[in-house]
Amino acid sequence: MRTAKTVSITLPPDLLVKAQQIADREHRTMSELFREALRRYMGADPQWESVLRPTRATGAALRIQTEEDVERLSDEYRRDRQR
Repeated sequence: MRTAKTVSITLPPDLLVKAQQIADREHRTMSELFREALRRYMGADPQWESVLRPTRATGAALRIQTEEDVERLSDEYRRDRQR
């Protein structure tokens, strides 16, 4: 099963407010927003493509198609770890 890691970042207050506004407007979680931003940032980097290729294969094998699938699997993983 896929594992997720929690990452903590520090943002200036004005950038945090803007990020929260975008997430609210797009009905996304902050995690979804930052994952998308990172994907776009890495999109132009061929080295990242070589890292992402096996990840995409794993996602396809797990039938992950949406951000909601990722969130659901992350929640399930965290619940299982707490038991």
